[in-house]
Amino acid sequence: MLAASRFSLVLMAGCFIAVGTSASALDGNDYAPANKGSLQVFKNPQQALRVGVDGYRSGDVKSSVEAFKYAAANGNPLARWKLGKMYADGDGVPHDDAKAFDYFSQIVQNYDEDDDNRRDMSVVSNAFVALGVYSLNGIANSPVKPNPERALEMFQYAALTFGNADAQYNLARLFLDGADGIPKDIRQAARWLSLAAEKNHYQAEALLGHMLFNGFDGFAQQRAKGLMWLTLARDAALDSKDPKDGWIVDLYNKAADTATDNDRQVAMVYAEERRKRN
Repeated sequence: MLAASRFSLVLMAGCFIAVGTSASALDGNDYAPANKGSLQVFKNPQQALRVGVDGYRSGDVKSSVEAFKYAAANGNPLARWKLGKMYADGDGVPHDDAKAFDYFSQIVQNYDEDDDNRRDMSVVSNAFVALGVYSLNGIANSPVKPNPERALEMFQYAALTFGNADAQYNLARLFLDGADGIPKDIRQAARWLSLAAEKNHYQAEALLGHMLFNGFDGFAQQRAKGLMWLTLARDAALDSKDPKDGWIVDLYNKAADTATDNDRQVAMVYAEERRKRN
C-alpha cells in the first residue's frame, strides 16, 4: 500500500467500506435476485459491475447504483470510480462531493504501487487527480479543507507515475497561479503544459500557445508555434461544445487578431504536421 506518511488523506468518519480482491474482468453471469423488495444479491463484484454498467446505460440509475455499491464494497476500483463520478457530477444521484471524495479515497488507499496489475491504472491515476482537485479547493461543511501542498503531492504523483495529462495540466495551473506554500514558477508551468499538450490536452494547448505567442519569463516569443497550439486548442474546444471552454476561443481570437500573415501560414503548416502525426 502507499505509505500513510506520503499520502495520508483527510477522510470522512465512517467513509471506508471493507474491501476484498479488486475486479479483474467483467463476466456475463446473471445475478440472483433476492425476495421482492430486498436488495439484489450478486455472485461476485465483477458481475455486479456488469449489471451496474448495463443499468446505467439503460437509464436504470437505481439498480445501477445498487450494483455499483455492491461491487465497490467488495473492492472493485472501477465501481468506486463510477460512484465517485456520479456523486461528483450529480449524475443520476444527488450531488455530494463528500461521498465522491470517499469513493476516490478508497481507490487511492487500496492502490498497491508494487502490484504488477496495470488494468486499473487509469482509474487509480484519475482518482489521484480528483483528490488533488478536492484538496486544492476543499469541500464545504466537511473536514476536507483547502490544502494546496497536498494537492501538489497528488498531482505530482499522478503526473510522474502515470503520465496523467490532467495532473500535468493542474500542476501547471498551480505554478502559474501560485498558492499558499507554492510560489509561482512560470518555467515549471510551461514544462508541465508542454507535456500535457503533447498528449493532446487541449486546455494545456491553449495556455501553452498563449504563453509562446506572447513570450514569457525571459523567453522570446514563438508566435507561429504559439498560434499553432491555440489553433489546435480552439478546434478541440469547438468540437467539445462545452460552454466552459469559451476562454480558449477568446485566447485564440486575441492572438489571431494580432498575428501576421506569416504567423498564420507557418502556424497552419505546424498544425497540419501535428495532425498527421496524431
